[in-house]
Amino acid sequence: MNRTDRLYALVEELRAVSPRPRSASWLAQRFEVSSRTVERDIAALQQGGVPIWAEPGRTGGYVLDRAHTLPPINLTPTEAVAVAVALHRLGGGPFAEAGVTALHKLLAAMPEAGAAEARRLIGRVHLLGAGPGTPVPAAVAGAVTAGRVLRLGYLDRVGRPSVREVEPLGYLGSPTHWYLLAWCRRREATRTFRTDRITSVRTLAESVTRDLRPEDMQIPHERVRSLTLV
Repeated sequence: MNRTDRLYALVEELRAVSPRPRSASWLAQRFEVSSRTVERDIAALQQGGVPIWAEPGRTGGYVLDRAHTLPPINLTPTEAVAVAVALHRLGGGPFAEAGVTALHKLLAAMPEAGAAEARRLIGRVHLLGAGPGTPVPAAVAGAVTAGRVLRLGYLDRVGRPSVREVEPLGYLGSPTHWYLLAWCRRREATRTFRTDRITSVRTLAESVTRDLRPEDMQIPHERVRSLTLV
């Protein structure tokens, strides 16, 4: 079990038995790690805003305050990504840190499989600055999630139309526009397609077979930030 999955499992274990405590040694045996590892994990959860405290004494241990936590919620992976992108726009404002802890709590309340899929999807979203507020066509918005090849009607920068079959790989948001990052079969290379220049979208039966590599994003003079769900 990796650390992210273990943190989630720790919260759920403490939630299930609350208000009874679980000792570090009991949790260490349960998750097949050392007591010191459990203590570090609990400290990380506390720093992330999870309401866990230690009860002293022979029968003491760690307790989760169920009154101040969320039960498992039906938040979809794409909804979690939407929340992460929205929180990113807080930038360095006074609520930026509170936004991060709120997102941690939402992820801890999601089913394990959904949280893992949310982390996979957010790894495909890259922003320049705070990212734009412009809309994205619905068929394009679901392209990376679906993992299917698209046939796009597209206008280039001078308005010339073309039809492209592309393998969607991710999204790039600049301060003014959203782009679809995709492998273009016509150019046999990764290309960025500005979403407001996409005139039509058709989803094909073929599955995407490629993945986005760091070297595929040739963005000069800009700093690209990849979002993460930790």
